[in-house]
Amino acid sequence: MSRVLRAMEFVAGSKDGVTAKEIAAHLELAVPSAYHLLATLTESGYLVHLAQDHRYGLGYRVRLLERQLEVPPLIAAAVRRLHLEADAAAYYAVYREVNVVVAHVVDSERRPRVQVLDIGFHEATHATAFGKVMLAAMTSEDRGAYLDRVGLRQCTARTLTDRTQLEGHLEQVRLSGVALEIGEFQDGLTCLAAPVRSSAGAVLASVAISLPSADFAARRWTLERAVRRGALLATRAVNSR
Repeated sequence: MSRVLRAMEFVAGSKDGVTAKEIAAHLELAVPSAYHLLATLTESGYLVHLAQDHRYGLGYRVRLLERQLEVPPLIAAAVRRLHLEADAAAYYAVYREVNVVVAHVVDSERRPRVQVLDIGFHEATHATAFGKVMLAAMTSEDRGAYLDRVGLRQCTARTLTDRTQLEGHLEQVRLSGVALEIGEFQDGLTCLAAPVRSSAGAVLASVAISLPSADFAARRWTLERAVRRGALLATRAVNSR
């Protein structure tokens, strides 16, 4: 990921903003370089300088980025229904140019999302269930080019980082119509996803849920049915427009 995106994610993760020194340490930059990066983002409106506190927070243009990913009401309703039925954080991911990006999230205090899986998240596609759905739908050539570009980062000890093993796993995703990852993106976390398709059958997006692995094991088949229904509702919503 570029330093710009890493900086914005770091700022977004702090309620009170961050200092230039904290940004420099996080990005492993010299402090003057961090100030230059922060000045550029501030001038562009993506960050704001909280001068009194000597800290930086998110700027107004971040909302413009979120609006670009805003989903139609029927899709948002389908994801919310999945959240309620599965009693888990629910997600909707789409292709955004050359990336797979989270476009909508529904969670609650009882079933919170994984903190980093917020709108705009586009990393570790090979280690997330919604990412696997999208990878499985790519042509072999497109998938190869994509993975050459982003790599196969080792998120946990369970992450699939071997291309051959990943290809075998993605074939199972295509055959079963669902993608499952248990502790591959984050220890103790399980994600389950299913494809959202066009009227012609092409995969356009995916819906997913995440929850503690122990909770998933106790409700696996109920959750799989909920995810499949969520994908069907989202598919109907996509094709009703």
